Amino acid sequence: MSAKHIAIAPSILSADFARLGEQVAAAEAAGADRIHVDVMDGHFVPNITIGPVVVRALRRVTGLPLEVHLMIQQPERFLDAFAGAGATALTVHVEGTIHLHRTLEEIRRLGQRVGVALNPATPAVVLDEILPELDLVLVMTVDPGFGGQDFIASTLPKIRRVRALVDRVRPACELEVDGGIHPATAPLVVDAGAGVLVAGSAIFEEPAGVRAAMERLRRSVEGSGS
Repeated sequence: MSAKHIAIAPSILSADFARLGEQVAAAEAAGADRIHVDVMDGHFVPNITIGPVVVRALRRVTGLPLEVHLMIQQPERFLDAFAGAGATALTVHVEGTIHLHRTLEEIRRLGQRVGVALNPATPAVVLDEILPELDLVLVMTVDPGFGGQDFIASTLPKIRRVRALVDRVRPACELEVDGGIHPATAPLVVDAGAGVLVAGSAIFEEPAGVRAAMERLRRSVEGSGS
């Protein structure tokens, strides 16, 4: 039986924004499955990144899905703007919005894939009430806010718990992992059940270039998660 395809979602958080279009094109040419766009507001996380204008610019230079990860307080305020800018999927944090069901319903109404993210200290059990609504669960394996952080190994059991829950309740839902993903950690999260890997610095800060970095990451998970 052939190994399961593991999707790779390069995160532009670690890209060179002076060459953003060029670097996204390089990732697409190297076989990226989607582009991961980290949006931070300086409140939910201690960093500020980008807004819908960058998503709109990315939409003009790539045909890949654009998954927008809203690491912001009250993400419901900006769903329309990001959907209108060309996003394909909107992922919100369970910790960032009070009325989560309402927010997920609005994402669906906008024609977006519906995602929910969990911080490292947030237990998998919070998914019990919302998993039937989801297309994507994103498990953070670093505390969000900055690229290049060290992988939190204690999140591996949670990935396994989420995998078991997804398989039981909503098998079509993807399990994505984000934080400290590189060739040494990628096989660990894939073996734990991840089907999508978000990687930033491991791809865009690799001296050998984006293509070489993507190839290294793919090789590291060949045969894993089968």
